[in-house]
Amino acid sequence: MDKRNTEQFCREGRLPAVAPLANPYVPFQVENPPKYEARKGLVRGTLFPGLDLPFMGMVNKNELPVTPLSELQVLGFAVQELALYLDTHRDDREALELYRSYQKMYEHCLEEYKKTHGPMNHTRASDSESYDWLDDPWPWEYCKNKEA
Repeated sequence: MDKRNTEQFCREGRLPAVAPLANPYVPFQVENPPKYEARKGLVRGTLFPGLDLPFMGMVNKNELPVTPLSELQVLGFAVQELALYLDTHRDDREALELYRSYQKMYEHCLEEYKKTHGPMNHTRASDSESYDWLDDPWPWEYCKNKEA
């Protein structure tokens, strides 16, 4: 496959016509591929359009509510997705800078979330005088964490 066809495949995320059933196929990622905005990437399951291969052509076009918890989920997803990309593309400086900026935003949002809603998990020590992990609401209790 020539470079032009390879780049086209990476942008569109199509399987080859001869891909047999039950055999995994993951497109090769070119250096510095196009990226979704992080919120869209979380909904689609990848930050990279070239890896976005919807099952039976069914595209997830749902929107996430904008809440402190969803912001953490979006940033955490982006950090993890870029870390996986950097595992195989360690010299991509643009991706590394984006990774570091998402890390900083995640840490900032996590600290802000903890101030308002308490700890996200029990591995991070609380700043309070007592063990407050059991205090309500829990992070996954959507209605109790929803912004008014």
